[in-house]
Amino acid sequence: QVLYNQFKFFLNLYFLIMACSQFIPSLKIGFLYTYWAPLGFVLSVTLIREAYDEWKRYHRDKEINSTRYKKVQSDGSSRYIASSQIKVSDVLIIEKDQRVPADLILLKSSEKNGTCFIRTDQLDGETDWKLKLAVPSTQSMDNHAAVVNCGAHVYADKPHNDIHSFIGSFTMVWFAVIFFSLYANDYRPGVIEESLSIENALWANTVVASGTAVGLVVYTGKHTRINISSHPQIGMVDKEINFLTKILFTAVMVLSFALIAIKGFDGPWYRYMFRFVILFSYIIPISLRVNLDMGKAVYSWFIQKDASIPGTTVRCSTIPEELGRIDYVLSDKTGTLTQNEMIFKRLHIGTVAYGVDTMDEISNHLRQFYSAPKEELVDLNSTPSRNKKVKATPKIRKSSHTKTVEAVKALAICHNVTPVYECDSDSSPQLESKVYQASSPDEIALVKWTELVGLTLYKRDLNSMQLMLPNQEVANYSMLQIFPFTSESKRMGIIVKEESSGEIIFYMKGADTVMAKIVEFNDWLSEECDNMAREGLRTLVVGKRILTQDVYYDFERRYLQAKLSLTDRALKVTAVIETLERDLELLCVTGVEDQLQIDVRPTLEMLGNAGIRVWMLTGDKLETAMCIAKSSCLVSRDQDIHVFEQVMSRTETHLELNAFRRRAPDTALIIRGSSLDICLQYYAIEFVELACQCPAVVVCRCSPTQKAQIVTLLRNHTGKRICAVGDGGNDVSMIQAADCGLGIVGKEGKQASLAADFSVTQFCHIGPLLMVHGRNSYKRSASLSQFIIHRGLIISVMQAVFSSIFYFSSVPLYQGYLMVGYTTIFTMFPVFSLVLDQDVSPSVALRFPELYHELHKGRSLSLKTFLLWVLISVYQGGAIMYGALLLFDTEFIHAVSISFTSLIFTELLMVALTIRTWHWLMLACEGISLAIYFAALAVLKEYFDPAFLVSVDYVWRVVVITSISCLPLAIIKYLKKRLSPPMYSKLDE
Repeated sequence: QVLYNQFKFFLNLYFLIMACSQFIPSLKIGFLYTYWAPLGFVLSVTLIREAYDEWKRYHRDKEINSTRYKKVQSDGSSRYIASSQIKVSDVLIIEKDQRVPADLILLKSSEKNGTCFIRTDQLDGETDWKLKLAVPSTQSMDNHAAVVNCGAHVYADKPHNDIHSFIGSFTMVWFAVIFFSLYANDYRPGVIEESLSIENALWANTVVASGTAVGLVVYTGKHTRINISSHPQIGMVDKEINFLTKILFTAVMVLSFALIAIKGFDGPWYRYMFRFVILFSYIIPISLRVNLDMGKAVYSWFIQKDASIPGTTVRCSTIPEELGRIDYVLSDKTGTLTQNEMIFKRLHIGTVAYGVDTMDEISNHLRQFYSAPKEELVDLNSTPSRNKKVKATPKIRKSSHTKTVEAVKALAICHNVTPVYECDSDSSPQLESKVYQASSPDEIALVKWTELVGLTLYKRDLNSMQLMLPNQEVANYSMLQIFPFTSESKRMGIIVKEESSGEIIFYMKGADTVMAKIVEFNDWLSEECDNMAREGLRTLVVGKRILTQDVYYDFERRYLQAKLSLTDRALKVTAVIETLERDLELLCVTGVEDQLQIDVRPTLEMLGNAGIRVWMLTGDKLETAMCIAKSSCLVSRDQDIHVFEQVMSRTETHLELNAFRRRAPDTALIIRGSSLDICLQYYAIEFVELACQCPAVVVCRCSPTQKAQIVTLLRNHTGKRICAVGDGGNDVSMIQAADCGLGIVGKEGKQASLAADFSVTQFCHIGPLLMVHGRNSYKRSASLSQFIIHRGLIISVMQAVFSSIFYFSSVPLYQGYLMVGYTTIFTMFPVFSLVLDQDVSPSVALRFPELYHELHKGRSLSLKTFLLWVLISVYQGGAIMYGALLLFDTEFIHAVSISFTSLIFTELLMVALTIRTWHWLMLACEGISLAIYFAALAVLKEYFDPAFLVSVDYVWRVVVITSISCLPLAIIKYLKKRLSPPMYSKLDE
């Protein structure tokens, strides 16, 4: 496989053919080692590098595959097996906080009701817990032996990549039921058949969050939902080099044919032409790929040893120079731009605002309130619904003390958070072992804050809720109705009944744009929400309304009727709920901060100044995505935002695209994943063209598959280089679809890090990685490749001049060790030392990211620069060869000595002229190469005349020829730098 990957490149295949041709006597030119030694050296270096990479992959995979899991035996006992030994039909026991190794069907849970919570952050990027249900038939079994021996058949649909759907069935036939009864003491004749859905599935790479799960393996390995096979990355520089070598091959064929045409098509002309092709084969330098590969290894070492980006790992050493050609960065949000930590920052009740420094005042208010006598509590609190004076309540002006207590109580009640305890006992759960689970981290942040100030969510089930008060008493509430949050409504509500007073209260919280129309008139809500938004806080407006029993019973009747409706059910339900959403008492506005990663704002600003456009792809809600886009400065405060409306048809999409087109160039775009699917289905090209004009794009509710589709579409349509950044298993497909994948090692595990080309520990490390290492790697690879091509071209030009002068004979100018030494030990070290060159220091590259902008045009390695080096090679090759032929006396060996020494000196001087920042190793390489060459002059007496080498005639001829070949180029370079200096030289000055 490694050899195939090497010889599929035109360069290596060409030299293999050239080397094999030397076994044919009529085509043989010189010694076999002249061609086989360089080819063998190149392949040896490649094989050693591939073996090292394979060794690292082996140990990495071994670590993952050696993770041990419990497998249930037929007798009900369990034994540990490695994850690599897991196969379909195995029954596994997954403990709390253990990662699921394969796709499972949940058969049994340690919870009595057969439920199990799992974390799916590695699958879909969402940090909330998901509720899974065990198969009822197996959940009711008494022990694991009964589960394993029930003899059931499970049908599962064929593997696919949709993580939100699963179709299957669970069947137990009559004889299996009899066997099952031996264990369960519950004989049920006949066939038991149950449908399986996504609620029964535990996908690989999710984590069991509560209790213990017993699952049946249905998919393993590459068939699991999360698993996506990796693909080898080939960098743009490699593709450009491959293209240039094809141009050089064409030049070889044209030059060989031209010499044969001038000589005449007499005799076996095709044999002579093939000999010319072999002679000029050095135009295509075989050492090019091995030098580039070795250079990439050096770049990778520099990256991993950079103290400014500690912990960075290069997992794909074949594309480091791709970091210097990035046009688009597609980033995940949760855990990538943010730390995935929600912190309660602000509470505003209209007359008083509480910040982080004044939260202790709220705790004091709560302690004073709940330590007061019961009679005072009724007076301070709102009047019970059964009190006849309920109409007088709005006229009572409440103190800030009371408003604060009511606001905190509303936050402690109005949510969908459930406390989960470690212990199995329901009677006395330990608060220390409590873990909150909810559909949103915002909800958890609010409930944790109420616990911090003294009002703790103690218990919750489907119909009731208990709060622990500051005085350690428990307040009981019956949950009468819950109206969950949706993207359309942008609010959630709950109706509870306080058991102690019988009071029925309707609480509601939501986005300020919606709640402003629902709460009573006020003069501070809009201003305070804007202030919090400017600070990057996610705001929620909370209100309440006290319902009399008559009002609630009337609502309940109409609500149930609407839910039973067969036509327009959703609209009717919404209309009934809206009858309650009138003149709610405004309690408070909250501000929650999703902490950004360190230095996210300056990093995004740096990427923008470098000409890199950033797209954010997230599975979170639209409001959350918009808030983070603003707080991270991905979208600036004064920038217009176009929210792409929800579309369901081609016509709606067409109209919305037209509306977007009128604002596109200077407007940031925010679009939902469902709308994106419709756009890509009907107007993919038009949408991408418009989106590429936007300064920033945010895609919310985006599935892992959609992320990969966006990357692929952007690559294919624009032809630009795409970098994908993520930290979770849900980002793997996006990372592997991109030209360059960056994985962040974070709280969501190492799945993205292991699948990426480069692994970093923080988002801010992307700046130095691209601006410094990416830029240097690309410019160094461009210089190195062009110089190696120049090295092959110049000697081929000399061969062409020699053959044309000596009657178009296909005889080599230099033979044996001279040809091998020229491309290896005589010039290899100085040329390779170009991997240490840099035009500006790292601090300058970071301070002026505009330097990165110029790399997008690819001018460092283009057809123009290639042709320029071809002209330089033709001039220098002609000058050296003609000069040597003109200045030598009678012995041809003297011409070889003069021309070859001038050639070596010219190469070393050209390296010195190319270097922009000298390194002590560069000087060492120049000195070592000169020393090796002088030693070769003394040793290789069959190629050189020792007496002539120590003569003055030899010295002055070499000096003159070398000066003619190099001095004009040095003058031109100096004048160009003075008259039209490059950007980096201006910064240095």
